[in-house]
Amino acid sequence: MITAILATLVAGTVHADPQKTAANKKVVVDFYDLAFDQRKPTEAALKYISAKTYIQHNPNGKDGREVFLTGFAKFVEKGSLRCVRKRAVAENDLVVIHAHCIDNPADPKDRGHAYMDIFRVENGLIVEHWDVGQPVPEKSANNNTMF
Repeated sequence: MITAILATLVAGTVHADPQKTAANKKVVVDFYDLAFDQRKPTEAALKYISAKTYIQHNPNGKDGREVFLTGFAKFVEKGSLRCVRKRAVAENDLVVIHAHCIDNPADPKDRGHAYMDIFRVENGLIVEHWDVGQPVPEKSANNNTMF
């Protein structure tokens, strides 16, 4: 699916609708802020994730909003995970969040992970999710940050 979407974007046959893109970006940013900044992932999921269709591409997660509610949302609510959104990029129905997430912020040795979450929005609700991440290393081969 993502390959077909990217191929279409590269071919230039998908024309961005600025208003739709902005509305979709707002849905995802509002979801992320409510879920992580305000630490209310259950409320965020009920408000912004489709109850009918939620396709999960992370190989460790199953499809469906209910799975998110009983799994990841409970993990965030009970744990110490903190994610800081660094940027959001959107085009049409796809919105990408670049974030720094730390499992245990109280531990100075926990440098966290850099994540890219890709969401697809349909009719004002999140219907699909992909994510990729990598640990923040102690030392880098360059002077740039991951954020």
